[in-house]
Amino acid sequence: MPETGGLYVHLPFCPYICPYCDFAKWPHRQSLAERYLAALEAEIAAAPPFTAQTIFLGGGTPNTYAPEQIAALVARLRERFGLADGAEITIELNPDLALCEGFDLYRAAGITRASLGVQSFVPSELETLGRRHSPSDVAEAMRRARSAGFDNVSLDLIFAVPGQTAESWSASLEAALALEPEHISTYGLTIEAGTPYAAWSEREPHAFADEDAEAELYGIAIDRLNAAGFEHYEISNFARPGFRSIHNALYWANAAYLGLGVGAASYLGGVRSMHARELNVYVTAALAGGPIPGEAERLEGPARVGEAAMLALRTVEGVELTSFGERYGIDFLSYYEPVLREMLGLELLEVTLQRVRLTRRGRFLANTVCGAFLSSDR
Repeated sequence: MPETGGLYVHLPFCPYICPYCDFAKWPHRQSLAERYLAALEAEIAAAPPFTAQTIFLGGGTPNTYAPEQIAALVARLRERFGLADGAEITIELNPDLALCEGFDLYRAAGITRASLGVQSFVPSELETLGRRHSPSDVAEAMRRARSAGFDNVSLDLIFAVPGQTAESWSASLEAALALEPEHISTYGLTIEAGTPYAAWSEREPHAFADEDAEAELYGIAIDRLNAAGFEHYEISNFARPGFRSIHNALYWANAAYLGLGVGAASYLGGVRSMHARELNVYVTAALAGGPIPGEAERLEGPARVGEAAMLALRTVEGVELTSFGERYGIDFLSYYEPVLREMLGLELLEVTLQRVRLTRRGRFLANTVCGAFLSSDR
């Protein structure tokens, strides 16, 4: 039987490159983008048996491709991987209006969810982030999405941007809420090696928020979005009731997923793998019909259990003890007793007879808590 889970497709081209981004991405060139689509088609044809519960088109900036090309790609994916009608299909979009012409075609192709990379509603912060859209562009992109029938729209925001204050972050949150999205993701800025921001951080470390300032901004987001009726269902994600990201929930449940495209990750048959991030390497290998270079690791024993615990703890439900024990063959409370004792003492976890999950304080230190389960010496 083919595995069932989430299907991720990476579309790596961007109209411009943001200075903080470390994703596999390249400036858009028409000829190369066309060749990449041919490589994707070859990989789709050669992919292992897999049934998609969801599809996520990420990037990069997927809407650098013409809407007709996106529609044709989605039709091919639905046919090849057996996606049910009405299932969640997400497309990430840059809200630059020159790229937001295709909402009607997206909906006709069966795409059900749009995720707009807003990052900020403050013009000076957009400039700092290297973004070229304006707040009014976001409002117009949202209007176009609604007009086309999208009733599930997510907005991405970044906090701890250089120069950002509690007041400017609050203003972005209010502007986002005024557009009435169904979902909001808030990501703390991370400094990725090799990016222009990494060089800037080396030159001017004090230009970037420290841990206390970042925690303050995160707390503002939690309180404001909760007050607005959003459920804080995962560390970085907030949704109105009924609008959680189904695709991302599959990752956090440690379900199977298949990644297509340069740098894409998969988790199939207990093996976690990632394609090479070199564009020419990927395209050449895919077009040749052979295996795509990359890395692979079989997760077994403590590594498999630790990763599952880490992923589950990111969610509001946390680790559900009975189902986790049945799936992984352990008694979670005894298996992780030393880690749990330490985290309980620090008030980072709450433990009941049914589940283990992060406290509010634990959400602010989630990387530390989750890392403790990954690195536990079993």
